[in-house]
Amino acid sequence: MNQKEQIEKTIVFVKETLKHAEGGHDWFHTQRVYKNALLISEKEIVNVFIVQLGALLHDIADSKFHDGDETLGPKLARDFLNSIQVEKKVIDHVINIIDNISYGSSLNPSKTFKSPELDVVQDADRLDALGAIGIARTFNYGGFKNRALYNPDILPDLNMSQETYKKSTAPTINHFYEKLLLLKDLMNTKTGKQIAQKRHEYMEGFLEQFYAEWEGEK
Repeated sequence: MNQKEQIEKTIVFVKETLKHAEGGHDWFHTQRVYKNALLISEKEIVNVFIVQLGALLHDIADSKFHDGDETLGPKLARDFLNSIQVEKKVIDHVINIIDNISYGSSLNPSKTFKSPELDVVQDADRLDALGAIGIARTFNYGGFKNRALYNPDILPDLNMSQETYKKSTAPTINHFYEKLLLLKDLMNTKTGKQIAQKRHEYMEGFLEQFYAEWEGEK
């Protein structure tokens, strides 16, 4: 089986696995990350096959929808990649991407894996947490968890540990300050930084409008 066929089979697998996923972490999220990753790869020296597989499988079983189980996604990905005869060194690299891509992982000092391919896929994923789609995904997830839109009495926690971040039940607006507005300065690639800047500014405008409406201003 050649790489093109392996990518095609991976797309089918991900679509089927995520067909009932929450709207911010479904196939369409994966598809956007995949497209972002290919775009960023055009300006980076990377193994594009590893980038493709990492982007497609990065959210195959997000731990926050599986009782915090961080082993399920890597296991599903490894079993699937073995089933389509991907070579072991590629599989190991893809699993490392899945293990290290999340924002929560970046708060864990024991996570030390680095690669240009991880940089690309991580940027691609973070871009989907920014801008108009990032706003939509944030409120979609907040609704999914039945969280308040905003509570001025609950201030954002700007010094979260990985564990605190995972357990947070704060209002959705707080998530902008605890994660989304921080992503611009955490981008790895030049292309990622350029796209992130524009989307960051869009979110700042949204927040300004949100607070104005909250206070009943015209």
